[in-house]
Order: sequence, then structure tokens, then C-alpha cells
Amino acid sequence: MTPPRRSAGALAAALAAGAALLSALPAQASATNCAPVAVPGAGRQITACLDDLTTAGTVASGHTIPADWAGLHPAGARNPTGVPGTQIDGYFPDTSTFNTAHGWNHDAQFVIRLPSRWNGGLVVAGSPGVRGQYANDFTISDWALAKGYAYAATDKGNVGATFYRDGRRPGDAIAEWNTRVTQLTRAARKTLALHYGHQPRRTYAAGVSNGGYLVRWQLERHPELYDGGVDWEGTLWRADGPNLLTFLPPALRGHQAGDPSAVQAAGFPAATSFLWDFHHDVYWDLTQRIYREELDPAFDGATEAGTPFCASGTPACDADYDYVTRPRAVREAVQKISLTGRIDRPLLTLHGTLDTLLPITHDSDVYARMIRQNHRTPLHRYYRIEGGNHVDGLYATYPDKIRPILPCFRTAFTALESWTTTGKTPPPSATLPQTPTQDPANTCPLTR
Repeated sequence: MTPPRRSAGALAAALAAGAALLSALPAQASATNCAPVAVPGAGRQITACLDDLTTAGTVASGHTIPADWAGLHPAGARNPTGVPGTQIDGYFPDTSTFNTAHGWNHDAQFVIRLPSRWNGGLVVAGSPGVRGQYANDFTISDWALAKGYAYAATDKGNVGATFYRDGRRPGDAIAEWNTRVTQLTRAARKTLALHYGHQPRRTYAAGVSNGGYLVRWQLERHPELYDGGVDWEGTLWRADGPNLLTFLPPALRGHQAGDPSAVQAAGFPAATSFLWDFHHDVYWDLTQRIYREELDPAFDGATEAGTPFCASGTPACDADYDYVTRPRAVREAVQKISLTGRIDRPLLTLHGTLDTLLPITHDSDVYARMIRQNHRTPLHRYYRIEGGNHVDGLYATYPDKIRPILPCFRTAFTALESWTTTGKTPPPSATLPQTPTQDPANTCPLTR
């Protein structure tokens, strides 16, 4: 889920500052073997020819917003640089206005990057949490571009901690996320055909947290658009549970009461206890309130997204939320965004055993069973990353306890490439032990 690590006000200020920088730039920053190309269906776009499409260049030129990707990668991670090409920023027609990037105040924003040296492939990503379209720039875009892939990402159609204000009915805002990824994939494929002369020979979906959920959904519902995907701890939505609304409330109550056994019963093992305070303060409370407001706004009546850090027993307190006893309409809202496990393209899933936002036993372990029950296991590889947390940003604070997942994502992507192009199957699904390494931020073999 990776909700904002800053307060809503601080995040808005950071995004506004980034937007001001972007809007102040000329449309053409440098001429490096590129030409303007129209993105089919876009309501607005700007094109820039850049000497470096990676964050090493776009931070300096203002063609990314670092606040979007802050805290998602581990200290010490090394990224490639020096990839010239074309960047297109734009938006598709939409009615919501949460995304302030470029000063547009318009949602459904996207970024498409077209390297001068193209390998014939496309990587599509949706943003994690409720972040903007640049959220995967460091973790996915830089690396994909250096391998020669074109890259496309979307803000999913709504951003920020009040994303639930979008849509007319419960669940509409999240359902739009899936629609926007499909829309962007189709538009990006046509854009590549216009720019390079032919559509991509292979297209991959990739993402972390909510972005991983989007990968799962796309491979279930629109396999015709993709050759495969990498799901980095995707969010699991199931009408019958488990889902966020079933395990976060008991974790909140247990933490408030100082009852470790209750937090563990909610799905967070004792081994994650050193992370509980941080996740309670930054993630659990906020995540529960805003996603509950999206899917069950009637729970707290006219109050919007509950009362922050309310004590159990307070009227309409999210710590006391009981999904099982809520009206049928709530399950219907969740059903609208639920996953099935019926993937139709190769999928590699990664999930950390110390994930303290989406506990592995209530998320990817369950999704792997769903895939197995649908007889799709030959299309799936599942790597449980011992010591991995939900975000790699905490690795700098706990280098002796947390293992970065970013290098595992990159190894998995390479394995997906081989699987879909040469037929070489990846290593069997496994729990990857946390073994000592000289370079944990950049090394991760997919073997025991």
C-alpha cells in the first residue's frame, strides 16, 4: 500500500514544489534523437528530449518528483544512468483534480519514457500506495530504461490521502486504478508504434504494493496486453477476506492495549515487533481509515475517514471496525476490486516475511493458494524473502534485521525475461533465506 510517509500537508507541499519546477521547464530540454509523438487518447501532453531519462538526470532537470519515490528503495542501491531519449508527460480525460504535478491539478496523469536505443520492449507500472506517477522512477524505471525498455507509468486516476473522494460509489476510486493501467498500456503500445515504427514485441507489468495488486489484476483480466509480470508484495483484496479491513483493526486494538499476542493474531509475527511502533504511527491507522472510507463510508456517518488514533471504545473508531458484521454492500464494494487468482500470463511474486503492513500469511501466501486452486501454478513463481519488509527505506535504520527486496525484484524481472523469451523457467518457488552478503542492497539470487 505504501501510503504517504509524510503528513498530507507536507506531502502536498512537496508535490506542489515539484510541480512548480516541472511547469517552469521548457518543453524541449535537449535534442537527443527524439521527436514529438502524440499519445492516443491523451487530453494534454508535453514532450521533452533529454540526455538522461534516469533519475540521475531527471532530478536535475525537474522531470521527476523525488517526493513520489521517497522511502521506497534501500540505502546503497546502485542505479544505472545516462539513458538519452524522449519523455512524455500528460493526462487522460478525467474529472478529479488531486494530482498537482505540472500545475495541472488533473488526475489520470502519466509519464512515458522512450529510450533512444530501444530493445523492443515495454514496462508498464502503476504507482504504489496513493503516490503519483513518478513513484517507481528509482525502483523500476531507471533499471528498465537502462536495459532498453520503454517505460510507462500512471498515477492510477487519483492520488493522496483523500483519494476516496473520487468516484460516485464505494470502491469506484480503487476500481479506476485498474482501468487507468489498462488505458495506459493500450495507449503506450500505440505510442511506441508511432515513435519506433512498430508495437512492442513484449510488454511486462511490474509494481510494488498497490502496484503489485495492479499487476495481478491485469494478468487476470487483460492477459492479451502483457507477456508477464512481476508482483512485488501486491495488495490482496477478497470480498470474503483476508483484506486490509480484516487484519488492521485488530492490530490497532492490540497495539493500543499493549497486547503483543493480539497483534500477532492479526497476522504480524513476533519477529516484526521492532517495527510495530513505526507502522502503527505511520501506516496502520492512516491506511485503515482511508481505505475503509473508500469501501465503507457509512461506518462513521458524516465523519470523513474516521478519527486519527482514536482509542478503542470511541464511537465509530476504526480500531473497532469489524468487517464481518458490516452490511452486504461493503462486501459488494470489495468484490468490485477483488482478485481471483486466475492469471493467464507468467507471474513472479515477491513478498517479505517481515512485511509489517501487508502480512505475508494474509496476503501473498493466500494469493499463491488462489492461483493453485485455479490450476495456474505452472504460470507462477512465488519467492518469500526472509527478512524483507514492506518498504526498503527502513533498511538504513535496521541493516542488521531487514533485507532489501529491490535486488530480488530485479533478479525476478531478469528471470521473467528469460521465461517469456527463451522458455527457461525460473527457479522453483521458495523461501529465500537471509544469508550474509557483501552487497545486500544490490544482490539477490532466486535460490535457496
